[in-house]
Formats: sequence, structure tokens, C-alpha cells
Amino acid sequence: MAEVGAILPRSDAPKSWHRGWHRGEAGFADRFRKPLVAATLASGDVVAAIAATSLSRALIGMTGMQPAGPKHLLIALLILMFFCVRLYTGCGPSPYERFRLRAIGIMGFVAIEFLVGFPNRQSGLVLVTGLSDALFLLMFGHYFEAMIRTLLIHLDLWGASVALVGCGDKSRELAQLLVHQPTLGLRPIGFVETPRDRDLRNTAFPLPLIGAITDLGRMSPHVEFAIFSSAEELSALTSPSQARISSCRFLLVEDLQDLQSLWLRTRMLGGAIGIEIRRDLCLRHNQVLKRAIDILFAIPIALLVLPIILVLVFAIKLVDPGSAIYVQERVGRNSKALRILKLRTMYNDAEQRLEEHLCRDPQASAEWQRFFKLSHDPRVLPIIGSFMRRTSLDELPQLWNVIRGDMSLVGPRPFPAYHMNSFDYEFRIIRVSVPPGITGMWQVSSRSNGDLQVQKAQDLFYIRNWSIWLDIYILLQTMIVVLNGRGAK
Repeated sequence: MAEVGAILPRSDAPKSWHRGWHRGEAGFADRFRKPLVAATLASGDVVAAIAATSLSRALIGMTGMQPAGPKHLLIALLILMFFCVRLYTGCGPSPYERFRLRAIGIMGFVAIEFLVGFPNRQSGLVLVTGLSDALFLLMFGHYFEAMIRTLLIHLDLWGASVALVGCGDKSRELAQLLVHQPTLGLRPIGFVETPRDRDLRNTAFPLPLIGAITDLGRMSPHVEFAIFSSAEELSALTSPSQARISSCRFLLVEDLQDLQSLWLRTRMLGGAIGIEIRRDLCLRHNQVLKRAIDILFAIPIALLVLPIILVLVFAIKLVDPGSAIYVQERVGRNSKALRILKLRTMYNDAEQRLEEHLCRDPQASAEWQRFFKLSHDPRVLPIIGSFMRRTSLDELPQLWNVIRGDMSLVGPRPFPAYHMNSFDYEFRIIRVSVPPGITGMWQVSSRSNGDLQVQKAQDLFYIRNWSIWLDIYILLQTMIVVLNGRGAK
């Protein structure tokens, strides 16, 4: 359970998260919360859609082509599509799954836009307009939703009220996770006692004890979900008891270690439930698709950032003469040596400076052993070095590695051999089975704040749950992380 908290998008929980139980008793907010959340999310999408399609057409117009203006009827259709895929609920899918559903809705919108515009306009113009609309709709919609979700969380409106059945360790771990990850849309309001929990009555709980399992029927108007951390706790409810709980949905949580947790499919196997586990990143056609997207994005991005690289090269040489771009050896796919390009952020005698600093400062030595990074690194060039590290601009030359096929845009970061050898053998085998990336789950979740265990959890999450949607989600999140410099060292 601890690993899950390390991989989910970062978010700060409201100070009084468990107020939902008292609000549920009041009743007023519960009646209007769902329509208010839906209206707010839909309004954000309307604004995002108008802004995205207007910008798309303005940019196309600058090329000399004359695209048709955005049609409000089509935008209304887009909102309807989002509603049908359940984007307008505060307790729906995870942020990763919401992103996929948003992309599917946009693809449907663009397909209809193409069918409507094709008979009356040039097919090339309609195609360019549709692709441009899709790109900006996905970006604007994703960022607008993230801002609105943050606002709704702080207003205590996001998420369904949840009662955790059972007071054991698993329930308490789950409560802590839900409290600190409100983006999941499940608001824990308290624990429900089962007969097995009577010996724990004098134990301190992170949330209040709101009743016994026999009281769920009485709570159901105010509790939207009852979460069971094991099948045994679910079996504590007799069939007549379940029949009296009309409005409360049951959610069974099983902590299946080392397995895929996104994009799951279930199968009925008689009276049992089968979970289909896939290794999508190992499939040949997915590897080809991932490589095609790398080329499609890396080449134009490299051309756009070339002037930035030249300016940074000049700034580095002003501070510390010598080569501004250097080659560093890392562990690549299949454990092969990978020579990556980086802009130099350190002094030429960086290793000597590091060794002297670690010998003088035991606290810094302990930090290095845990993170392989330092909060105050004596090797880093003043101003320009820390700026490039904070914004990750020193990684820009690695776009050449992506174009060459040595790396991918998204994947586990390639580590030096000494860093890689700090992990267990089984994890190293899994990690080198996929191409390394310029950015990854670690970069958009923890960056330098994550220790070895967090890095391992996030890399495993990415490898086991890979999809093209997860890659695009990480790319969009990387832009935000780079702009605010969160967690960089």
C-alpha cells in the first residue's frame, strides 16, 4: 500500500478532510455537490475548448490557410461526449484513466468535425484543423481540469464520502493514502467497526469511528462507498444486511503486489473473478508505436530548442571555460552502455569537489548514500548550473539520443552503474527490459525528493502499467514540473 502513495500524482489534502461526515448529516451540500462538481468541470471544458479551437485556428491562419471558425454546436457535442464517459464526476477514474477517457472523447469529436467539414472544404485543411484541435484540446482540457480539481479539493467538494470497513492495519494505511491523495476522488470520513475489531477499540485511529458494520444501512444516505480491505470483511455482511443498503456502493480493495493496477480487465470464471494482466510494453506493435511517437515529437522539439541550447552553451562557457556539452555513460536497455549527452551543470573538477565535501560533511555523505544527490551540491556551477538543473534544461541534448533510438521520450531515467547497482537484481532485470527515457514517472511525481524505494516503486508502476496514454500524460505533466522546478536538485 505504501508504494501506491509514491506513484500517484502529488496533491495536498485539505486540513479538515474528515468533515464530510458532518456535512453528510447536514444534507444540503450532499444534495448539490454532484451537480455543482459536474457543472464546474463542464464549464472549465467549455472555456478550454473555446480557447483551444480559437488558438488552433489562429495558428493555422498564420500559415495562409483559412480554417472555419469553431462551431459551438460541436463544442456542445464534445461536452456531451465527456459526460458520457463519466468525466464529470468527483469520484470517477484515477487521473491517468481520466486522461485516457478525455483523449477518447476528443478523438470522437475530431472525427465528427472531419465528417462535418469534409464535404464543404479541402480535405487537407480539414485534416490539419482536426489534428491541431485535438492537440490543443487535450493540452488545455488536461490543465484546466487539474486546476479545477485542485480548487474543488480545497473547497471540500471533490470526492465521494467513504466509510472504511474494519480498523486493522490495511484499513488505516488505506485511510492515510486517501487522505493524502484526494485526487482519487474518495473522501474517507471514518471507520466502521467489525466484530474482529473489538480488541482495537483503545487504539488511536487517523479518522473517527462512526459506527458498527450493522449500522451501514443507517449510514447509506450519507456514505457513497463502503471500502473493504479484504474479502473476509466483506463476508461479515450478511445478505439481508446488504439488501438494506440501497444507495451505498461496495468497493473491495486487494493489495496485489507486483501486478498491473491500471487498465485492468476482469473476466467471469464461474463464481470467481479473473483479472487479465498484460505486459503491453513488451508487445512488438506497441514498441513500434512508441518509437513512432518518439520520432514524431523529438525532431520538431529538437529544432525548436536548438537556439536555447546555443544560449546555454554560451552561458556555461562564461562561468567555467571548457566543453559545455559532455558525454556521460549510463546503463541502457539490456544493460548495454549508453552514452547520453548533457549540458554541463558542474565544474570541470566536480568529482574532486564532491569527494572533499563528503569527507568533510557526514550529513551530506548520508544524504548521498540515500538519494545519490545533494541538496547543496558544491559541484554545481553558480546560477546557470542550478537554473538548468531546476528546469531540467541540461537534458535537452538527449533529444539526439531519442532520435538515434538509444532512448525514448518517456521511460525510466538511465542511471549510472553505481546508482543502478544499489537496487536488487530482480528489479534491475525488469528496469533494463524497457528503453530509458528523458522523463518518466519519477520526474513528474518526486523528482530528486524520492529515495531509492520511491524510485523503484515509480519505475515498476510505469513498466507494469504502460500505455500510450500514460506516456502522453507524463509528457504533459513534465511541462508543469519543469516550469515550477518542483523537487529538482
